[in-house]
This record gives sequence, C-alpha cells and structure tokens, in this order.
Amino acid sequence: MLDKISTAHGAVAKNIEFIRKKISAATLAYKKQIGMVRPVTLVAVSKRQPDDRIDGALTAGQRVFGENRVQEAKGRWAHRREFYADLKLHLIGPLQTNKVSDAVALFDVIEVVDRPKLARALSLEMTRQNRQLECYIQVNTGEEKQKSGIAPDHADDFISYCRDEIKLKIIGLMCIPPVEEEASMHFALLKTIAERNSIVTLSMGMSDDFEEAITFGANSVRIGSAIFGQREA
Repeated sequence: MLDKISTAHGAVAKNIEFIRKKISAATLAYKKQIGMVRPVTLVAVSKRQPDDRIDGALTAGQRVFGENRVQEAKGRWAHRREFYADLKLHLIGPLQTNKVSDAVALFDVIEVVDRPKLARALSLEMTRQNRQLECYIQVNTGEEKQKSGIAPDHADDFISYCRDEIKLKIIGLMCIPPVEEEASMHFALLKTIAERNSIVTLSMGMSDDFEEAITFGANSVRIGSAIFGQREA
C-alpha cells in the first residue's frame, strides 16, 4: 500500500514539474511578444481525484486547487485547511444559489459568476460572513446552451453590474471554449472583453490547450488530467 502511495506521489510531482516548465516556456514566449506579463497561476483541478494523488500534489508544493462541486470539495478540503494555511481553493463548476453559503465559507475564489441572481446571492452572503472573495465572471464565449456563463454581448453590462452596483470583487474572466471549435478564437474574445473592462486576470486553458491560452494572455490555467491522470468515475 505504501509503495502505491509513493508511486502516486512521485508521478503527480513529476507531472507538476513538467507542467510548470511548459508554463514558464509559454510565458517567456508571450513576454517576448508584448513585454512584461503577470505570472501564470497553475490551478490543479482536483475534482473526483483520490486522496493519494491530492496529497502527492500537496507534497510537491502545489497550493492552488480547483473544484467543481461544493459538497465534494468540502469533504476533501475542510480538514486539510488546518495543515496548509496557504491553500487557495477556486470554485470552477456551476454554482446553485442554495449552495452559496457553503461556497463562500470554503472557497477563496469564485470563478463562475454568470447571472444576476447568483451575483446578488454571493454579494449578500459575503457581507454576512464578512468574507470578500475574489470573483471571476464566467463568459460563455461559444454561447452553448448546455454551458453556464454570461453571453459575450451581455458581458460588459454584467461586469458593470457586479462591480458597481453590488460591489463584488471582480478581478477576472473565465471561459471554457467549445470542444469542436478552435480554442484560440475564444481566448481572443475573452481577452478583448477583459481589456475593454480593465480586467487583468484571464482564467482560460486546460490540459490540452493551456500553452496556447498563455499566448493569448491567460494568467490562470486549470489543469486536471495532465497532473493527476484520468479521474475516477
């Protein structure tokens, strides 16, 4: 059993090192194009991953993780908080308003603000808990009916509403491009919306396309399978 745990830890650590090298190379290439750039945050997507792989990432020094479901994340991370004071958790999956209280209590960043009802609920709950979390607006760049996210044409007004009217701390935008389309056009669209609204954090790019995302200005990438391997069913 200990040998299996050690093997899992070693594999995850090697994957993280490999990903970080690729991030550094892509960041350097982008910097040569435009000058100074912000460091890229690696968000390790830990949803449905077994404990040995999570602990392997933590042992390797990874401290920023992304989760899709509030209750699953609560079971995985609540007890680890006391051991890792620098842990930073991002909610990257759809959030229902009835889970807002738990989400605000557990997470440090909410990447999925995508509708006025959710934005209002988050604002009220953050005030109640006295926790002003960093928030990203999720933009549905492909306007896919099955995906969450504000439509690109409505993004400017929604960003203004969240920042100016209900005082959410909007620091970033997030997108998940359609799988059947070139990701680059969606990265470019998100960057354009961000620049128009003076937003500096772009959460875009996953295991298969994070290097390309960085060349379009991504400074937060969400990597799951390239770090942990395939998720459990």
